[in-house]
This record gives sequence, structure tokens and C-alpha cells, in this order.
Amino acid sequence: MKQKILSIIACVMSILGCRAQSVEFASVDTFTTANQRSTAEGKVNSTNVYVHCIKHGSLSINVGDKWIYVDPVTDKVPPVTDYTTMPKADYILITHEHGDHLDAKAIEQLTKDGTTPIVNPRSSEILGGKGEVMRYGDSKEINSWKVDAVPAYNTSADKQKFHPKGRDNGYVLTIEGLRIYLAGDTEPIAEMQDIKDIDVAFLPCNLPFTMTPEQLSEAAKTIHPKVLFPYHYGKTDILHVVKLLEGSGIDVRIRQYQ
Repeated sequence: MKQKILSIIACVMSILGCRAQSVEFASVDTFTTANQRSTAEGKVNSTNVYVHCIKHGSLSINVGDKWIYVDPVTDKVPPVTDYTTMPKADYILITHEHGDHLDAKAIEQLTKDGTTPIVNPRSSEILGGKGEVMRYGDSKEINSWKVDAVPAYNTSADKQKFHPKGRDNGYVLTIEGLRIYLAGDTEPIAEMQDIKDIDVAFLPCNLPFTMTPEQLSEAAKTIHPKVLFPYHYGKTDILHVVKLLEGSGIDVRIRQYQ
């Protein structure tokens, strides 16, 4: 009976995407790349891309034996995450220097020979010059994939002190035709009109620092991704976002990104 109860609890946790320290990755979503490749046997293969929810603004992306981490954080955001239990990173994308996005301890835990941190200029300064710096408009090839740095900033007068224009990054990651937009901390901005053909988008919704649910809905309708993950949402009533986007054709998926 005890084992049966534990199995039921584990199943429920998996469905809800709940986090527990005994679970390495609490929630995984699978996407198939747009580009197909012919094999030596004449078969046509696509590639699976696995997106793992960690917490808050932290996630990882796994393709084959390659691992990309986005804004990994250990103890600055609960629950404490021990990255030594996870696969080492090939690439680490850092959007900006705030403590819930830039954590030298997490980067150290994930680093192996050949790990490449990709950072905005200020984060590189804080890390003592480490990392490959990208500014908006920069593009970089990684493992035959592409990373584009895009703007991320606040526009509301009372929020510009949090994320001023010209400092922080968002990223668009293109993996064999699959396009993933990692917005970082931002509000709806004019530059979002140029972010096109997005398959998967991560948009923040954490007051007072980023978007309201209404702003997130506005941004989502501008970008119009196939799949949307609201993330970095703190205590926001995130189900309100789902309601606002009903009928939009956007697949809104709620995971534990508090």
C-alpha cells in the first residue's frame, strides 16, 4: 500500500510539474526540430529538443548529448538547486546580472572543459571577464546552431530602474529550424515586432519587475509563438494569462517557474 501511495504521489508531481529535491528535472517538454536530415540508410530523421523546467528563470535545453542552461541559480531563488547532480553544460546563457539570473556558483557547478558561458557585457564584468560577450544584434554559431542576442528592458517609468534599455539580453536560439525565444526580464518592447517565426517562447510575468498578465498577453500576441511558457512569474496569478490568451491559437503551458 505504501509503495502504491508513493507511486500515485510521484505521478501527480509529474503531472503538475512540482519540484522535489529527489527529482532531477521536475518537468520536461519535448519539441521536434523543423529541419529533417537524411541518414546513410536513406531514412529521414528529425531531432528531439528537450526543455527542462528548473525554477523561476532557470531552465535547460537538451539536444542529443549537448546541454544548454539558461540563467542557472543555486540558492538565490528557492528551492536550493544542486547543479552538481545534473549534466555538465556545453553552453550557459546569461541574460543579465541580477542575482536570480547570474550565479557564479551555479556556473562553476555546471562547468567542464569546453563549457562556454554566453553573457551580456555587465555579467562578464561581474564574472571577472569570463564568458563570451553578446550585445543586442550580435549573432553566434554554437554547435551548428545559432544564437541571436535581442533587447530586453523595461519601458514603464517606474520600472526602468530595474532593467534599463541597453544593458540586458534576451536570446533567440535556433536549433535545426526550431526557434526558441528566451525573453529574459523585459516588458513589451517595439523590437518584439522583429522577433518572428518563434516555435517556443519564454516570457516573464513577475511584478513589479517585468510584465503584468495583460502585458504578457500583448507581447505573446505580437510574437505569436506556437507554444508559450510564462516564466519568472513569482506570485502572479499566472492562470490569468491562460484566460487572456484563450482563442489566440497559442498553446500556453504552465510549469513551475515561480
